[in-house]
Amino acid sequence: MLELPASPVPLVSYLDTTIPPLEAPADVGRPLPSFSARLSTILSDFPWWVLIVFAAGLLLIIQFVTDETYNEVIRFIAVGIRLTVTVTLSAYSIAIVLGLVTALGQLSQNVIARNAAVLYVQVVRGIPILVQIFIWALVLVPLGIDVLNNLGNGLAGLGLLQTENFLTALNVRDIGFIMRGIIALSLSYGAFSSEIFRAGIQSIERGQVEAADSLGLTRFQSLRLIILPQAIRRVLPPLGNDFIAMLKESSLVSVIGVAEITQLGKKYAAASFVFPQTYYSLAFLYLTMTLVLSAGVKFMERRLKSG
Repeated sequence: MLELPASPVPLVSYLDTTIPPLEAPADVGRPLPSFSARLSTILSDFPWWVLIVFAAGLLLIIQFVTDETYNEVIRFIAVGIRLTVTVTLSAYSIAIVLGLVTALGQLSQNVIARNAAVLYVQVVRGIPILVQIFIWALVLVPLGIDVLNNLGNGLAGLGLLQTENFLTALNVRDIGFIMRGIIALSLSYGAFSSEIFRAGIQSIERGQVEAADSLGLTRFQSLRLIILPQAIRRVLPPLGNDFIAMLKESSLVSVIGVAEITQLGKKYAAASFVFPQTYYSLAFLYLTMTLVLSAGVKFMERRLKSG
């Protein structure tokens, strides 16, 4: 037979121990920020630099419309915009492919491939781009043509080719300075893109690689199906910033006579001695292109963060 406890516990004691007391939110009783405080916060967070750039750009646009000198300068320089964009797109397309291949080489287990990739990256990153343009345009391209000519003569001497063949027919003038500038820029930025790709690949969690191994995927399959899609998604913003940097660095090919907007600006200023209007216009064109591309990169970053 069950017996009741002599002194049953009151119901209130159960309530006291099982239900914690309600606490007021931390911001209850705190005074709301005043209008002046909110206004100060808004003014401090406002991107004033955008307003300054917009005002300066508007002032320049008014000058372009009303001042005949500015108008003439813009018409003369704007012809080179197409070449500037062409050089940038061509060089960066090559640099992206070269950077990805070099990044895979740096991460390769093959000793020769790894050391060759690391050597390329270290050497190229240690030489200024302007010096590289001079070396490729005036030294290595003519040297390469000479090597190919000698190779053609050697093969013709062995009877493998005719005396007049496609190797001996090559001439230094066949490779214009536009192509030489593209080669120099692509090889230079290929080293920088390689480091971006390498960092993106190494940022993928080790567990995903192990999961691919457990599924029986080969190294190439795991790289193509699992690692690279995620790595490329992560490196798109820095690659976009590199593209903007190359757009500005494309002005360096003007030193070898490529008629992009910087070279045209130099020619106009040297012929007319109108230096302020010429270089203000040149700076405005570069700033407009880079701001548009920067806005595109920021939009891409927001889309990637939102999934």
